[in-house]
Amino acid sequence: MAQFDFDDPTAGLSSDADLTLVGDEETAIQRMRAVSTVLDDAIRVPGTDFRVGLDPLVGILPVAGDSVMFVVSMYIVLEAANLGVPAPVVARMVANIAIDAVVGSVPLLGTLFDAAWKANRRNVRLVEEHVDAV
Repeated sequence: MAQFDFDDPTAGLSSDADLTLVGDEETAIQRMRAVSTVLDDAIRVPGTDFRVGLDPLVGILPVAGDSVMFVVSMYIVLEAANLGVPAPVVARMVANIAIDAVVGSVPLLGTLFDAAWKANRRNVRLVEEHVDAV
């Protein structure tokens, strides 16, 4: 079994080696979609076609809920950066999450906003638009 060289993490790799950390583009987008669904659309509201996810549900907890969801939502942003999404798009993605966290922290109104804003779904769409354009 090969040993990892902490002084040179690229030791043993050819010069044209792919240094992507977490798989190919389509697999990364599938992971982002899955996270987005869990956070924004996992549960159908009975009697309607409207869906909510963990984001507005956990966001009910004052401050802590929105803080935790901000951190979890950053996963999609990190995947996007790993895919080479341009910095302005990544900045827009962070802004979507920041808006979600700030407005979402307002009691009651924030929970309703979280349910409607769906920052993670917006961010996956931004990544998909970039990937389709390339």
